[in-house]
Amino acid sequence: MDPHELLLTALRALLVYVVMLVVIRVLGKRTIGNFSAFDLLVALMLGEVVDEIIYGDVSLAQGFTAIFVLAAVEYANSWISYGSDAANRWLEGEPTPLVVEGKLQRQGMRKERMHPNDVMAELRLEGIDDLSKVKRAMLETDGEVSVIRQSWAEPAEKRDLGAKEPDES
Repeated sequence: MDPHELLLTALRALLVYVVMLVVIRVLGKRTIGNFSAFDLLVALMLGEVVDEIIYGDVSLAQGFTAIFVLAAVEYANSWISYGSDAANRWLEGEPTPLVVEGKLQRQGMRKERMHPNDVMAELRLEGIDDLSKVKRAMLETDGEVSVIRQSWAEPAEKRDLGAKEPDES
């Protein structure tokens, strides 16, 4: 391969890196945190566009146009979701109940195609080995399982034993 082509590829990669860094900073922390389905779609599309730009399969102008359009759509989606509960439910989805008051929710598990063993594995990651300890477990829109324990199943803390907190002065 011609050294000139290698240098051009390296410069394109550096330029794309700088542009993507700016785009991600503008879109905010949510873009780099846990992905919703829409966030994941945008990330995958951006990855493909970046690949095409770096290797010169599309012009810089075409590639950057695609990046800025995708970023604008992501930005608009976040504002629409923020401003409308109905739009947020449609664009981002809703959490699905997996366990309520210690009982597996078969309808929610079926909807998310989760086997009871999958639910139990998620609960064990939270330190729960008994369904009766779970007040509610939800599959959140980002794919994480959140768990609320029964009040009697919460881990003991110093204040529960009557121990006084040290003064912070």
